[in-house]
Amino acid sequence: MSSELRSPWKYGLRVDFEAVFVEPWSPYLGAILLLIAVFALMLSGEFWGVFGGIKLWGDWFNHFIGLDEVLGIHTPDSPLMHRLSLMNITLVLGAFAAALLSHQFHFSRPPVLEFIWGALGGSLMGIGAVLAGGCTVGAFFVPTLHGSPSGWVMLAGLMIGAVIGLKLLLWTLDHISWGMQAPVPKPLSPVVQRFYPWVGLAVIASILWWATSWYGSPDEKTASRAIIILAGFAIGFIMHRSRFCVARAIREPFMTAEGDMTKAVILALAVGIPVASLIFQAKLLDPYLAIPPRFWIGSLAGGVVFGIGMVFAGGCGTGSLWRVGEGHLKLWVAVFFFAWMGSTASALLNKTGLTVSEMNLDMLEESALGIQTFFPTILGGWGWTYLATGVCLLLWYLLVRYNESTEKFTLF
Repeated sequence: MSSELRSPWKYGLRVDFEAVFVEPWSPYLGAILLLIAVFALMLSGEFWGVFGGIKLWGDWFNHFIGLDEVLGIHTPDSPLMHRLSLMNITLVLGAFAAALLSHQFHFSRPPVLEFIWGALGGSLMGIGAVLAGGCTVGAFFVPTLHGSPSGWVMLAGLMIGAVIGLKLLLWTLDHISWGMQAPVPKPLSPVVQRFYPWVGLAVIASILWWATSWYGSPDEKTASRAIIILAGFAIGFIMHRSRFCVARAIREPFMTAEGDMTKAVILALAVGIPVASLIFQAKLLDPYLAIPPRFWIGSLAGGVVFGIGMVFAGGCGTGSLWRVGEGHLKLWVAVFFFAWMGSTASALLNKTGLTVSEMNLDMLEESALGIQTFFPTILGGWGWTYLATGVCLLLWYLLVRYNESTEKFTLF
């Protein structure tokens, strides 16, 4: 009998294990799998969101340091019961499990200056998310998926902000040399790394037990959170395995002319918008639930500020969270300041009335920064919506392909 037949783990199952959990996934595969998780949320009456959960963490920090009364922040909800906070927590756990299984988890200590850029970038992302009504998920991807022009305006702002951020970053590279020496990384013991996959599998088993136990809870609110646990974990796992990042999709064409991640986002929207429209037409979910009242001033201004911030932070909302899960310490700092400044800016802007929303005569939310918008209402149906969004996606794709060939828009 051959050694291959005598060693099914070494020559069979191990190859399959490494193909799934170790070898990198295509961003296009990541885009499709991500859509499946998002649609699972939508079919259960939920939607994907990030910033609301991160802001809740900032609310808790302001509560802890005693600023909640000054800022007018009410006692925050439990981080485990708040739907977006729970989604973010399980997203980090999903990325953590994926990093362990692929032996990519390690505490990465960047140079000191990078920590400062993380704090600056996170703070700007917090302010930008408040102005836009969400991050790259809640103000761009999901509203675009839901058929709102506010998502496209946010995209324009993100692109402008990314260009400004990259130009500023280039300037700092030429003029600032302090704090650029990275600490020497300490190699992990092979014995420790050997246990990584087992810990990763234990995390997966724990998530399945958590979701199952909550699903069987007699409390209706707790039971409804089971799908969020699974979807959030799946999103984090998928994003880590495919390195899926909206910030990279917007930044890379201007930085290196590489467009694979951008085309993956375009693919996700091209497939997702028609499918999402069927969910809305079947009245399984109200599309306005995830459309912020920010068209167009808040979407554009918030996109610009957020775009600058994500360049310095090195990731957007979800991109920062899944990198937290793999141990990137700069992104820990970025997420902390994203949360704290998001909470603080939200409270201060609410006091001014700038971001306070109310219903208008058309039963749409509006604020001083804009209004809720929905393409099918504006254009008179889904047919024209498909055409308009299809043209936008095609133009975006053609610009990306042109830039890949010519590097016309690159700044480096």
